Amino acid sequence: MSVFPTESFSSEQKQYLEGFFTAIRQRGGAGFLGKTEDGKFTGDVSQAVAEEKAVYGTPIDDLCKEETIKYEKNGLDVWDMIMANAGHAVFPDGGDMFRYKFYGLFHVKPAQDSFMLRCRIAGGKLLSHQLRGLGEIAAEWGGGYTDVTTRANIQVREIMPKDTISTLIKLDELGLTSRGSGADNIRNVTASPTTGFDEQEYLDVMPLAKSMHHYILNHRDLYGLPRKFNIAFDSGGTISVCADTNDIGFYACKVPEQVDDIEAGVYLRVQLCGITGHKQFASDCGLLLKPEEAIPVAAAMVRVFVENGDRTNRNKARLKYLIDDWGVEKFLEETAKKLAFPLRRLALDKCDPRPPTLQHAHTGVHVQKDGRQYVGVVIPVGRLLPEQMNAIADLADRYGRGEVRLTVWQNLLIPHVAEADVESVQLGLKAAGLSHQAASLKSGLIACTGNQGCKFAATNTKGQAVELGNYLSDKLELDQPINIHLTGCPHSCAQHYIGDIGLLGAKCKRDGETVEGYHVFFGGGVDERQSIARQVFTAVPFDELKPLLESVLKTYLSRREAGETFWQFTCRLDDADLKNTFGDLAAA
Repeated sequence: MSVFPTESFSSEQKQYLEGFFTAIRQRGGAGFLGKTEDGKFTGDVSQAVAEEKAVYGTPIDDLCKEETIKYEKNGLDVWDMIMANAGHAVFPDGGDMFRYKFYGLFHVKPAQDSFMLRCRIAGGKLLSHQLRGLGEIAAEWGGGYTDVTTRANIQVREIMPKDTISTLIKLDELGLTSRGSGADNIRNVTASPTTGFDEQEYLDVMPLAKSMHHYILNHRDLYGLPRKFNIAFDSGGTISVCADTNDIGFYACKVPEQVDDIEAGVYLRVQLCGITGHKQFASDCGLLLKPEEAIPVAAAMVRVFVENGDRTNRNKARLKYLIDDWGVEKFLEETAKKLAFPLRRLALDKCDPRPPTLQHAHTGVHVQKDGRQYVGVVIPVGRLLPEQMNAIADLADRYGRGEVRLTVWQNLLIPHVAEADVESVQLGLKAAGLSHQAASLKSGLIACTGNQGCKFAATNTKGQAVELGNYLSDKLELDQPINIHLTGCPHSCAQHYIGDIGLLGAKCKRDGETVEGYHVFFGGGVDERQSIARQVFTAVPFDELKPLLESVLKTYLSRREAGETFWQFTCRLDDADLKNTFGDLAAA
């Protein structure tokens, strides 16, 4: 009988052997390996390997709570439980609350004792019948409204347990899904919202976003990552998709002339490790890809993360921390091992610079490259009613080509409108209680769900964003666009660090009472305006925040240089100057 030293097996080989011999036993095969006292396999290997069970090399006993839940039962395997709980009209408990998120169902108690449904909408592209259908779900089984999110996605809230299966089936019948939209999975894949019809873009990246979406859906091993994961495709177009805030950002680029064996043409560059909640943008890793290489490279990178990411500490489980530990070169070496083609490198300065984005091009009327026009619809803090969704779908059918594009700025576009029909679209939006172009203050408001629908939020961000926008619009008029991002907690779903003005929800003490307020940040931006906003004010009660920001903006208007944006104004000031300029306003 042959023997094998235990040290000859890696953790991955042990996992393979365990599965191999389990399969043999299931087929009726006799065990033929074992383990001697001196640590060598001589018989049935299953017991020996069971003593060292691990998830991608992490011992079971070292897994964090969420990893233990996934190890005990895969979140994709709870459909029967969802059906049973729907039949009894009960919520899941224990680890199943986490597993439900694999189907995009979040029990958001205590903020709302109901489910929030998060969809997957590849590239933010919706057909008109899908938009109507989501409105029907909200009207029949939800709270009668939907929210457009900062991942060009849609959420439906206030769904009760008895209606979960009906909701998921309806979603499937619409040609949509929510699978993998929550928990430790790859979130909605985003793409430049004008891609395919943008005048300045290098490449139509919508096919890549859709291909990535379907690749994820059809590969079970791409679920249950160490932590959530974001992927974006930037076409080089007019509207930012904030790709530099993603774990992987693919940027279309142009190589103007042949460099060595690399021909001139359109390629994709790769940025890694955007996580602005941790004050970090994605950075270029030196790769240059042909468009057809993007999906296999993304899949390989995700699999390297799956196999090597931290499963013991949730706070250190994002891709950033693996690359901080390894370095970019080792990560790319491990990625290359999973590919059938070599990775191509080219210095960033050998590519043409990305064309600048146009701030607030997601609102108003803009010309497409085919001469038609798209209309950017302002949706205050992303909230849409079913009747408004029907109206938008009708306009898209009648005057466009039956599609809309969601953006990461919590609004949507109606593309492919003939110039002669633009006024009719504007009137149709007005009749629905919407606008194609609001004052620069209102159109730049971004807000997370807030404490009306999220247990983590300290403030009512959506309600207060609307109130703030109305207040400021009545007090002053701006001639430059500005973004104000309100997020209710440090998870930063509304990405307060990238706003011209970022507001982070906080509980404040005033006259012995606890009230809602915000920490205040200035000078954030993405792409060519890339910068992390800096905190200037701490724990300002909301009632005091409104006149404070009025004073801030009036100070900017009075002290700026000709044509200077708020971002430019704040970025040319260092921390000390910024606090000197605005610091005394808090006491005014």
